[in-house]
Amino acid sequence: MMTNGIGWFEIATDDPATAERFYGGLFGWTFANDEGEVRPYRIVSTPAEASIRGGLFATGGQVPNYAVFLVVVADVEETCRRAEASGGKVLVPPRQADGGLVFAHLLDPAGNHFGVYAPGVVELSTSES
Repeated sequence: MMTNGIGWFEIATDDPATAERFYGGLFGWTFANDEGEVRPYRIVSTPAEASIRGGLFATGGQVPNYAVFLVVVADVEETCRRAEASGGKVLVPPRQADGGLVFAHLLDPAGNHFGVYAPGVVELSTSES
């Protein structure tokens, strides 16, 4: 596993068709449905052979639009605790997605938005942070 390295990026938008045209035309990115997801989610592939992949999330206007990088971590809850202790802020607390992946969205001390995730089946603790 690539712990503490950037492992994914995500673009969330209330207009996914426009985002696909923009990034596809500008960078040659391609988009495919993620068949494992219950909600609409598109997998982004880039033409660069060693590049990380990402996702395009159709927000339906339910959350603000954003583009973030996500760092692979061993323990999302512990990373959130350490981020807060270092002056950061938890924007979206740890959540478990289909397939067991656990993720959270954070702000660094300057207010920059980024995400963390741990792949695989991980049980979230039931205690409040």
